[in-house]
Amino acid sequence: MLRPLGLALALLLVAGSLPARAQNFGVNNDPNLIRMRYMVEDIPAAVAFYRDKLGFKVEAQSGNFFAAMSRGNVQLLLSPTKGPGGASQPMPDGRKPVPGGWNRIVIYLPNLEAEVTRLRKEGVHFRNDIVKGLGGNEILLDDPSGNPIELFQPG
Repeated sequence: MLRPLGLALALLLVAGSLPARAQNFGVNNDPNLIRMRYMVEDIPAAVAFYRDKLGFKVEAQSGNFFAAMSRGNVQLLLSPTKGPGGASQPMPDGRKPVPGGWNRIVIYLPNLEAEVTRLRKEGVHFRNDIVKGLGGNEILLDDPSGNPIELFQPG
């Protein structure tokens, strides 16, 4: 009788500690930090893109299954479209997470034209040309999986 009780207690202790470890993996618990999750096709390619092209810092990476990156007060969580993590699991109606769409990170820049010129030379794909708006100028580019990023220079 004590054996099953001991086993159950041990399982509860182990199970109780798993979320804490997962929660701390690359995730800063600062309530002022803004977090975004992007679904990507290739974690290493996305990490290289955000690090090398847009100046994000790698906070943590778990091979092909997850990466946490930061830039200023934004943390970007990258998850694959297929894998063991919760973010890649299909919804009850069968829909699967995919990259793309129109929701996006907005990065403010002091010199939009210079940054666009630099990124174009590096082969970055832009969805459009610079749009001049009432509040400033902006342009949309795609990460390697097709997630949009807006570069914005206030007017």
